[in-house]
Amino acid sequence: MGGLSLWHWIIVLLVVLILFGRGRISEIMGDFGKGIKSFKEGINDESSEKHTPPPPPAQIPSQQPETHANPDVTPTSSEPKTKV
Repeated sequence: MGGLSLWHWIIVLLVVLILFGRGRISEIMGDFGKGIKSFKEGINDESSEKHTPPPPPAQIPSQQPETHANPDVTPTSSEPKTKV
């Protein structure tokens, strides 16, 4: 009462073949096989990418601090020094 016998599965298979036809089922199975193959290739590509080291980080050039002196004025030693 709880399980399906071999005859039940044969009848279900015949109904499926009648509804979809032999060509449609083989097309579906072919697409299923292509999907599995594509999935395996994707997994292999990911695992090979993990083994390659990542590129080194970009180097940022160091910047020299800017001076706030006026470039038009040149210091001279003849100017008097004042005490503050």
